[in-house]
Amino acid sequence: MKQKILNVLSILFGLLLLNGGLSKFFSYMPPPDDISEAMLKDMGAMTEIIWLMPLLGLAEIVGGVLIAIPKTRALGAVIIFPVAVGILLTHIFVDTNGLIIALVIWAVLLWILFDNREKYAHLIA
Repeated sequence: MKQKILNVLSILFGLLLLNGGLSKFFSYMPPPDDISEAMLKDMGAMTEIIWLMPLLGLAEIVGGVLIAIPKTRALGAVIIFPVAVGILLTHIFVDTNGLIIALVIWAVLLWILFDNREKYAHLIA
């Protein structure tokens, strides 16, 4: 039963990442109306680095697809980990508005990492 729940959460998480990544390339999701000045400044700084948003978008697309597929989920989690660090730190230090969503993302990611811990053992030892 736990594996089925993780599969459903992983598919939803993968779709969330895929949507976010595609939006970085095609700009089809407008920013929220109530976005803070600090977040606008932060996002403006990120877009000044011309290669950063395409890199994040590509990582989200590839990681999202890999996370949705059970066989490649461990690799997808490794790809998404640094992106998730950025999401969490942004919502802790820049704007706490989306902190709950960031914590949910981290809960799912940590569950995926824990579930695949034996696949990462050779990286640590």
